[in-house]
Amino acid sequence: MIPCPISDSTAVYDVVPQANGRVIDELDYFIVENVRSARRFLSKAGISRKIDELEFVELNEHTVAGAAVEAMIKPILEGRSAGVISEAGVPGVADPGALVVEACHRKGIRVIPLVGPSSILLAMMASGLNGQSFAFNGYLPVKPAERAKAIKSLERRAFQERQSQIFIEAPYRNVKLAEQLLAVCGAETKLTIACDITSPEEIIVTRTVASWRRSSIPDIAKRPTIFIIG
Repeated sequence: MIPCPISDSTAVYDVVPQANGRVIDELDYFIVENVRSARRFLSKAGISRKIDELEFVELNEHTVAGAAVEAMIKPILEGRSAGVISEAGVPGVADPGALVVEACHRKGIRVIPLVGPSSILLAMMASGLNGQSFAFNGYLPVKPAERAKAIKSLERRAFQERQSQIFIEAPYRNVKLAEQLLAVCGAETKLTIACDITSPEEIIVTRTVASWRRSSIPDIAKRPTIFIIG
């Protein structure tokens, strides 16, 4: 499980240990979320092999567990090692790579996670909210009425269970979500907005909803963003 930078503007070894490069150099077979971004990452990582000599298979949000995933692990069962690469950050977390990992465990194949950046954990680390109990909830509903209901449910959990609630949105809908959070949540609820994590343009700010209402939402339009309420 090979992490890659979250941001394209970040140098590989600024956020990934150099030791990962030695592991990558031993591989010639990669299961990736996006072939183009994986090739770009490996090139920036300065691997010793030529990119065109490597074999890639794509495992993305459209892949269904079953024959396609079984075919991906067949070379591993025959003795090859594979690297799993997400489009950004760590594979297998909020990432379709979990499908191939599940198949590997089922077949008794050893799975080795390498160290690297996770926007979810980095946002949690820098939020100042409860790091002893937190939950990642993925995407909220798109329709405003359903999304408002989901927000209120997460807010109740945050207060009743003292559990930080983490979620994300498609970048082009970030502003709409932020506006609805400020409209729906209580004044004393704390909201973290963490944007472009690990990049030079990184923003990580935690304020009460009341404080957010008195200030302007940062420029998060079309930028990868993590939201946390607590």
